[in-house]
Amino acid sequence: MTAQGIAADVLLGLAAALVLASSAGILVMRDTYQKLHYLTPLALIAPLIVGLAVLVRSGWSENSSETWLALLFVVIGGPFLTHATIRAARIRDKGDWRPGTPPAQGAGTPPAGQGESDHGAGGRDG
Repeated sequence: MTAQGIAADVLLGLAAALVLASSAGILVMRDTYQKLHYLTPLALIAPLIVGLAVLVRSGWSENSSETWLALLFVVIGGPFLTHATIRAARIRDKGDWRPGTPPAQGAGTPPAGQGESDHGAGGRDG
């Protein structure tokens, strides 16, 4: 076993330990927003450590450049996916994603003041 192989194995072990610790954090947390904090190591840090392991193991080559290109997409797309997930959770909980909105009155019910009006197109006669 070479020094490169040992370093790659250590990096892969570190990535696996990080994934296990983050998974335990997700299981322990009760709130959706708290659980999302534990996704960052899974979505960003662990793939970067795996990419480093690939780089250490194979050096700069065509295969490692494809790995880094895939990691670039993961690193760029991860925060957008997390933000969209947080926004969807807030819409589910509050009825709107903007701060200061009151909690939703029920499933599928728009917040107060945002429902159908009695005036204009589609309103009731009367």
